[in-house]
Amino acid sequence: MKKIAYFIFAFFALVLLALVAVPYLFKDKIFDKLDQELAKSVNATVYYDRDKVSLSVFSNFPSLSAGLGDFGVKGNPPFQNDTLVHVGELQVDLDIWSVIFSDTPSLKGIRLQDGQFYIKVLADGKANYDIMFESEEVEPVDTTSSNFQLGIDLIEIENLDFIYDDRSLDFLMVMSAMDFVGSGDLTLDVYDLMIKGDGNIVNVAYEGVEYLSNKSLAIDSEINVDLKNMKFGVNGASLKLNDFGFGIDGFLAMPGDDIELDAKFYGEDNDFKSALSLVPGVYSASFDDLKTSGEMDFSGALKGTYSETSFPAFQFGLTINEGMFQYPDLPRPVQHVNMELKVVNESGDLNYTAIDLSRFSLEFGDQPVSGRFMVKDLINYEMDGQLKGKLDLLELTSIFPIEDMELKGQLAIDATAKGRYDSVAQIIPVINAKIELTNGHVKSAAYPAPIDNINVRAVADNKTGKMNDFAINVPTFGFELEGEKINGSLKLNDLTALNYDFSVHGAVDLGKIAAIVPMEDVLLEGKIKADLDAKGSYEAIEANRFGQLDTKGELLVNDFYYADKDYPQGVRINEASANFSPKTINLVKMDARLGKSPVQATGTLSNYMAFLLSEEGSNDLQGDLSIYSSSFDVNEWMTGVESTSEDTTAMEVVALPDNIDFTMSVKADKIYYDNLTLNNASGKLWVKDAVLKLEGFKTDMLGGSLVFDGTYNSKDVSKPSFDMVLDISKLGVQDAFKSFVTVQTFAPIAQHVTGIFSTKFSFSGLLGQDMMPILSSLDGSGLIQLAETALKDSPLVKGITSLTKLDDTATISLKPMNITARIEDGMLNIPPFELKLWDYPAKIQGSTGFDGRINYLVNIDVPASKFGSKINGLVTGLVGTDLSDTNVPLAFNIGGSYARPNVGMASSESLEAYISNALKSKISGQKEDVKEKITADFKAKEDSLKQEFKEKSEVAKDSVVQEATKLIDQTKEKAVDEVKNLLKGFTNKKKTTETEKPTPE
Repeated sequence: MKKIAYFIFAFFALVLLALVAVPYLFKDKIFDKLDQELAKSVNATVYYDRDKVSLSVFSNFPSLSAGLGDFGVKGNPPFQNDTLVHVGELQVDLDIWSVIFSDTPSLKGIRLQDGQFYIKVLADGKANYDIMFESEEVEPVDTTSSNFQLGIDLIEIENLDFIYDDRSLDFLMVMSAMDFVGSGDLTLDVYDLMIKGDGNIVNVAYEGVEYLSNKSLAIDSEINVDLKNMKFGVNGASLKLNDFGFGIDGFLAMPGDDIELDAKFYGEDNDFKSALSLVPGVYSASFDDLKTSGEMDFSGALKGTYSETSFPAFQFGLTINEGMFQYPDLPRPVQHVNMELKVVNESGDLNYTAIDLSRFSLEFGDQPVSGRFMVKDLINYEMDGQLKGKLDLLELTSIFPIEDMELKGQLAIDATAKGRYDSVAQIIPVINAKIELTNGHVKSAAYPAPIDNINVRAVADNKTGKMNDFAINVPTFGFELEGEKINGSLKLNDLTALNYDFSVHGAVDLGKIAAIVPMEDVLLEGKIKADLDAKGSYEAIEANRFGQLDTKGELLVNDFYYADKDYPQGVRINEASANFSPKTINLVKMDARLGKSPVQATGTLSNYMAFLLSEEGSNDLQGDLSIYSSSFDVNEWMTGVESTSEDTTAMEVVALPDNIDFTMSVKADKIYYDNLTLNNASGKLWVKDAVLKLEGFKTDMLGGSLVFDGTYNSKDVSKPSFDMVLDISKLGVQDAFKSFVTVQTFAPIAQHVTGIFSTKFSFSGLLGQDMMPILSSLDGSGLIQLAETALKDSPLVKGITSLTKLDDTATISLKPMNITARIEDGMLNIPPFELKLWDYPAKIQGSTGFDGRINYLVNIDVPASKFGSKINGLVTGLVGTDLSDTNVPLAFNIGGSYARPNVGMASSESLEAYISNALKSKISGQKEDVKEKITADFKAKEDSLKQEFKEKSEVAKDSVVQEATKLIDQTKEKAVDEVKNLLKGFTNKKKTTETEKPTPE
């Protein structure tokens, strides 16, 4: 018996030892297999550290559990900067017997903890999750089929963030701190997926509209998955948003590009408090202590097809009966809350959505507010609405927690509207509305003085439903702040003629207002004094009947300052005064500082009433201004992000407004632009229809003078363009090379030329998103006049001298010359021009491309005697012949780049053979056709290059649009990064228990 017991004990000890040893014996086999599978199937960087791997049989027997730390997947271009998946801890469970005895390991479970999934889809539909190799891409590696078996029984997720950023749909969804458990047989085409868990919805936005933010989410559902038909169904799915619970029955199917929906929604165990949890600001740490009562019911349905042309039919209903809530520690409740809301669309056309708020009422303390609103559709806008109530603002502070702010005053509203809105038929609803605020008072804890005596009374009236019978009357509005008063009135009637009569009188200190009603990231100071009266009609303005207008008054501004996070440089107006007439605003004086640049201005603004009263863009604001600055720093106003490599800021495309028509005379003693200092600058500028035009702009710079005319066109900000006519006089060649990127690109030889030049040159092209010219898009022509100059240490000259051994002089003096040039499709073309190199007659022609490539032909006539005694050996049989007056025509092709030129004989012969044959031809009187052949070959090559640069120019123009799209994407990236920062408030938090407070709103 003892032997049997020993045997059993020994057997179990052996099994136990085997179970402990198995993970280590088969560790390399498992991860070699994993790496092999990943290399065959995944086109991305998968990272994990084998030294941080854990293997265990006991934690989840009979499965083998493998754990990884800091596991992740990082994309390839264009997603090289995005991490698709990062997981702090990953555990996979494999069937232990399949690992030991089979070549087909079976995956049974996955556990993820502390990580982030970032799904990103670009505007063109390319997605970062599309990382599986296509069949043709698999060929370089082992193409045997995968032996992994996927029979997952359990998926556990703990504290995971999820970002879905779809640029093709303009949709963003961000969730954080998700804990989910799911199970199902993922090997089947049809299976049931059980899922249960919770998390936080940080943000859900579609087409720039935010639909959900900072909501907690819980789900408990069984999802029927039919992968063959791409159909996903639920029956009794239970979800919770904050404290609001609802169930879903139905399905979603995606058999093709369209989405089929058929679902019903219904409330689950909700009351009035559940509905309050969805109201921003209410679902806070004190929500559990909120006193509530009342009933709520919720239901809805969605059925139909969602596509580019259709939307499912839907209906939604919400009922609240006798709701009440009261904040803890505050004496007064909001009570008798009643609501009946129905939203119905039976057609699937959103224009035929009906909204019926048939019942709405509540009481703030003892003050009732009630109303209703109905609109039959969103085409005719036939409506019937009413809102009536009175509020004591002081009593509101006893109902809602309002920190650091004191409110007083009586607010009353009584408004009805019934009828149809039709702008074509000149019909609006019959309206009778009154609103009045009396004895208003606002005081902030940050500033001791209140805004007091706030009084506003307004009446809107239309008894017939016709636009010309509509009238708004504000007989009085105003307030007082530390003895300074503002008051005024406004009358507006006849929406067709738009008759107006308004006045504003008084003074206000903006700094005090900003202290009482603070604005985030904004600095505001200054005093404004207004004394304005205006009476007339928009109809008269449109017809230029200014005699029918009566506008007079003045506006004074002192010590004004404004700055925010977008314009930290700040704008300061030390003093400004303007007076008003029916047609113009006359800017009598403005003494300002834009950033650190002083600016003075005078002039007029015309058509200002038409601009203010008309629909956006239908009337231009006209201006005629004179502007002077003793020193203006343009660099300070360059917009954009700071460079990562240098302490500079890159410019971005400036989108000019298309609804202003300004003429400006500009004068500045100094202008700092990029690395240039412009002295004594003056000229005229026009801005109209998003086009800036400069005329007669002249300045002194770099020891010379510059006069130019031109335009900057920003109508299409994806491909802004410019054209310019330059007249430069006596500018240093070296200075031009150091200051202008176009000179550096198209005339790199300028870095080795000393002296001065003048030019008259016109050119045009596209600008990149950094406001720099797209060199490959440039076209232009002109004349370049060089004074006496010198060429020193040029690699081109060194290349010729090293080949010919003619002269090794480092400096060549050049006499004055004129060079015509043309830029076409980003290629500078120089027609033949004559000069002297080492006093030898020479002719040069060729081109420089925007990519730095050069292609030049240099012809030099060199006396044979310059080659010395070498000539005797080259010309056999001609001993005794006098060669002293014979010129040898040398021709060189220069290619490569200026910094590394390739200099070679234009013919295929060696230098010695070429000279010998040239001399023999001259002596024997044979016709010289060598030059003609060399020139023809050169032109053929040049024509080929021109075609190449033309094609590249077209590509470059497309790239301008692509770069604009890229910047738009970067803006979206910035928005996503801001949302990612919000995740820090949720990630890695200790989970709240059922007794803890909910996550703050």
